[in-house]
Amino acid sequence: MAANSQGPANGVGEDKTPGRRQSEAKKLKYISLAVLVVQNASLILSIRYVRTLPGDRFFTTSAVVMAEVLKVLTCLVIILLQRRGSLRDFIALLYDSIVVQYWDTLKLAVPSLIYTLQNNLQYVAISNLPAATFQVTYQLKILTTALFSVLMLRKSLSRIQWVSLVLLFAGVAIVQVQQEGKQKESTVAGASQNYAKGLVAVVVSCLSSGFAGVYFEKILKGSSASVWMRNVQLGIFGTFLGLLGLWWNDGPAIAEKGFLFGYTPMVWGVIFNQAFGGLLVAVVVKYADNILKGFATSFSIIVSTVTSVYLFGFHVDLLFTLGAGLVIGAVYMYSLPKVAAPSSSSSTSTVSSSSTHIRSHLSNGDGDSETDAFIPKLQGKEKGC
Repeated sequence: MAANSQGPANGVGEDKTPGRRQSEAKKLKYISLAVLVVQNASLILSIRYVRTLPGDRFFTTSAVVMAEVLKVLTCLVIILLQRRGSLRDFIALLYDSIVVQYWDTLKLAVPSLIYTLQNNLQYVAISNLPAATFQVTYQLKILTTALFSVLMLRKSLSRIQWVSLVLLFAGVAIVQVQQEGKQKESTVAGASQNYAKGLVAVVVSCLSSGFAGVYFEKILKGSSASVWMRNVQLGIFGTFLGLLGLWWNDGPAIAEKGFLFGYTPMVWGVIFNQAFGGLLVAVVVKYADNILKGFATSFSIIVSTVTSVYLFGFHVDLLFTLGAGLVIGAVYMYSLPKVAAPSSSSSTSTVSSSSTHIRSHLSNGDGDSETDAFIPKLQGKEKGC
């Protein structure tokens, strides 16, 4: 009887364990969704907010450099903790990964240059475009990433994905037509804002995001380095290139006013979001599938639009609603899995968006590549690891 009573008890225990795991996995998915949405929307809204405030403006080039430095320091601390605080092992690993394998490190110079350019362009774009318009237009990075993937990696897209890319382009075009109409009806709010300049910046940022993400995936196939080491390598180049851009663009002004000129608690919040948001997404994104990431991007567009109405007085009309609706639908459609026969490449053919990025990344973006300026960077590294 003891044996009989023991059997059901074990069975009940075994039944509970998978159920508990499923419940935990579901919770992690919802947490991942919330993190992706908050990071995607908050980075864009906070940059727009600090760039439209009256008073002294901080130098965006210094903010890009500061974000890179914080990101590198954070990754170094994580690597040290992974080595259980052993400085000897820590230094040996850095020396081997960065100096001994110098060719592997040098490969990251190109994507690092592009990501640095992309981060600076995002500041230019968000400073000159409404947050909601930027968020919608920046989804063009999905189109550029898909096209570069087809051309450079010979990946195939499903019919639904091709249709979604057409809808995406149509939605962005409708939003731009709507914005052009508003520009003709009324003067631009603020003499320092230039809609054409912002539009060019976001389009170039999308192109750079798409190319960098695919190039990164191409050169790092089969690499065994961790995502944290890849961020250190990228950050070294990013800091150097960022300082070069800072000297070229704002050198005399920063020499006169100082590196931290115009920095407020809100500006520091933006920098911390840009530096740590992408790293946080890199950790969280393994719990989120492509559908969840697509839904998060779509939902972040809605959050940005609604917040812009209350925070910046953004006006939503029928054309913007139609264009944004097409973009949201296209992003979700593009993230749907292929219905083709199972193969080793079909599961990875969907290109990550940012974000996040915000990508950067910004996925940013990424960004894929997402949203923000760091998302594409980190997701690409996970594929490469």
